[in-house]
Amino acid sequence: MREIFTGLPWWVKWIAVPVIALVVFGGLITAVISWVVFVLFKLLIFVALVGGLIYIVRKFMSNSSSKSDW
Repeated sequence: MREIFTGLPWWVKWIAVPVIALVVFGGLITAVISWVVFVLFKLLIFVALVGGLIYIVRKFMSNSSSKSDW
């Protein structure tokens, strides 16, 4: 790989090649990043809903057990 880039100017290595890679793989990179963000958002919603459910059940169970003490 080094032999390929040896005779080329610096701007080809550091500007042109990354720009071409972004143009070619830009849609794929965007799709992967958006999928990761989507999964993290769904995971956050899941954790919040499960945490809320546990909070409500514990609150209800503590209220019902204190009422039975009467």
